[in-house]
Amino acid sequence: MSLQFIGLKEINGPLVVLDNVPNASFEEMAELYLEDGTKRLGRIVEIQGERVIIQVFEGTNGLSLTNTRTRLTGKPMELALSKEMLGRIFNGAGTPIDGLGEIFADKYADINGQPLNPVAREYPRNYIRTGISSIDGLTTLIRGQKLPIFSGSGMSHNKLAVQLVCQSQLNDNKDSDEKFGIVFAAMGVNNDVADYFKRSFEESGVLENVVMFLNLSNDPIIERILAPRCALTAAEYLAYEHDMNILVIMTDMTSYAEALREFSSSKGEIPGRKGYPGYLYSDLASLYERAGIVKGGKGSVTQIPILTMPNDDITHPVPDLTGYITEGQIVLDRNLNQIGIYPPVAILPSLSRLMKDGIGEGYTRGDHSAVANQLFASYARVQDARALASVIGEEELSKSDKAYLEFGKMFEKHFISQEFNEARTIEQTLELGWDLLSLLPKSELSRMDAKLVEANFDPKRTERFKD
Repeated sequence: MSLQFIGLKEINGPLVVLDNVPNASFEEMAELYLEDGTKRLGRIVEIQGERVIIQVFEGTNGLSLTNTRTRLTGKPMELALSKEMLGRIFNGAGTPIDGLGEIFADKYADINGQPLNPVAREYPRNYIRTGISSIDGLTTLIRGQKLPIFSGSGMSHNKLAVQLVCQSQLNDNKDSDEKFGIVFAAMGVNNDVADYFKRSFEESGVLENVVMFLNLSNDPIIERILAPRCALTAAEYLAYEHDMNILVIMTDMTSYAEALREFSSSKGEIPGRKGYPGYLYSDLASLYERAGIVKGGKGSVTQIPILTMPNDDITHPVPDLTGYITEGQIVLDRNLNQIGIYPPVAILPSLSRLMKDGIGEGYTRGDHSAVANQLFASYARVQDARALASVIGEEELSKSDKAYLEFGKMFEKHFISQEFNEARTIEQTLELGWDLLSLLPKSELSRMDAKLVEANFDPKRTERFKD
């Protein structure tokens, strides 16, 4: 039997309060009917005995304290799921907004997901090729991993997100029967950015393999909180029931956290660091931990959350807590961005903690680990040489330090920097790495096996870097 409650006790911003509601459940969905017969959706966000607080998705403008009728549905928010979702565009609450009609659902699933038994998880192996050398070569993305991108306001993270969607694939083997798809969630973006995403995916021809969730900056904040949960629910369905390897890209997680802060403030909760709720860590974990591979299954869910760091502060609560939960990070550098290098990936603070187990013989190439270690070590020496040159002048540097300066210049120009539509194979990336390492004296390649150096080191490789 469905009970309806007439009237509201209180209206406070996006929240309404009902009294004398027995047997309500946390996050239960509610339908609110206005005097003119229109319906709005809400969900229970707090329960105090028989008093419930409901957050209204479309806002509370026009609601009446006396005549609003509320019906509790008895179930949490569910998303209609079908393989038809591929190629479709939804709003943050999972409603189609592409004009192609409703989804004919195979099933409905709770957007909060089902807890994944840690024992049922399989250790991530194999890599996902993004076609970007600085990622594939030095911070390799592994299937089932969560690898965030830390960016800053005004930097090219949206462009990078589009490139990742357009270029990412499982490997260089075109004969593989493994299925790949992308779930893309944008939160709090402006209309022009949303149009840029849609237009880019359509023009590149990848939209048919993408499920898009778009939450605009003028949409209700509740949709911003729901968008990543809807996206991950769709990803889990495609991965675990249709054996697809799904890459989930979510931008911008800072907008999500700010919506959570606003929501927490409206409930009168005690704020934590910088006004964010004290449960921000566990809330972010409830999203990030929905990545992984289930034993015995063919599908996987891999996450690339993108977040902007206010004032480029990596110790800000959102990147700080994200770093605790995820398995590494890709950091974008403002200095590289300002001198026109794209993508402006800062090599030294970036890392992929699962990289070591998903590269090498049988995955990428046998020398991948050695090349990555040597490139990283050599680029670290470049920073020392540059610091020394700023003090004593470049002319006073030793021969090896001058070689490192030249290596650093070419490394940034040719390895880190690449065209937006340039998708490099892992072979091209590693060969380019060897070309760059050949700029250095052979004696400097101390992170590699002598036989490997002997087989691949050749000063003639450096001809391509001469003007």
